[in-house]
Amino acid sequence: MVEIFDSVDTAKQKANPKVALEQAVTTSLGRIGQKFIVMSGKGGVGKTSTAVNLALALASSGAKVGLIDVDLHGPDVPRMLGLTGLMDINQENLIVPMPYNDHLSMVSVESLIANKDDAIIWRGPVKHSVIQQFIGQVAWGDLDYLIIDAPPGTGDEPLTVAQSIKDAQAIIVTTPQEVSLSDVRKSINFCRTVKMKVYGMIENMGGFNCPHCQCAIELFGSGGGERTAAAMGIEFLGRIPFDPQMVICGDEGISFQEQNSQSPITLVFRQIAEKIAAQTART
Repeated sequence: MVEIFDSVDTAKQKANPKVALEQAVTTSLGRIGQKFIVMSGKGGVGKTSTAVNLALALASSGAKVGLIDVDLHGPDVPRMLGLTGLMDINQENLIVPMPYNDHLSMVSVESLIANKDDAIIWRGPVKHSVIQQFIGQVAWGDLDYLIIDAPPGTGDEPLTVAQSIKDAQAIIVTTPQEVSLSDVRKSINFCRTVKMKVYGMIENMGGFNCPHCQCAIELFGSGGGERTAAAMGIEFLGRIPFDPQMVICGDEGISFQEQNSQSPITLVFRQIAEKIAAQTART
């Protein structure tokens, strides 16, 4: 087991830690409804802000939502949710996820280390174990949705999620520019290789309205995400415009959606959450 989790190991887990952890993962997943991993082909496209805002949109509908930050080398979810401090251990020796409100809670490696500026230097097998522990050794309880924020690319973290959560679905985030879209196509092909269903694609930073003249400015081009989704045969979920207020809210740990309930950004996330909820009702 990873040293950071030694305090939650039981005698049974120490006797056969790998088998015990796999059983714990299976048990935990059995109490969770739909699972989504938010992925991107490259960094800087707003993947974490998308994962956080999707979780907030689902939670605002009254659903019970868990958010796992598996971007182990660059964990930003606690900051974006305005959560500080360290997570606790309950009487069953399980990590207690940090609550944002009554409907949303999260786990992140940043909420397990005292010095937030310490670098996480782990190889693949260690990261695999930590991610499984984030699923199986956390007191998630019953959840309607589990949102997983993965690091960019197709490395150890998304592969571990694909192997550990067989029914996880991928939501791919991109910007409209071709340099991002070329990497996104790799992410889609990764999902197909590991037999993970792609739920759909979100185009982020799709445009900006000048606050002075209200003219639309296409900072990174236009429509590339929608065209790529059509070409790759996956559903296009929505186009999120660029808004400097979104950046400010993320840095300050304030919910953009609560502050801007009628913003086009809020409406897009609400529509995606409603689509997910409708799909849940049909299954």
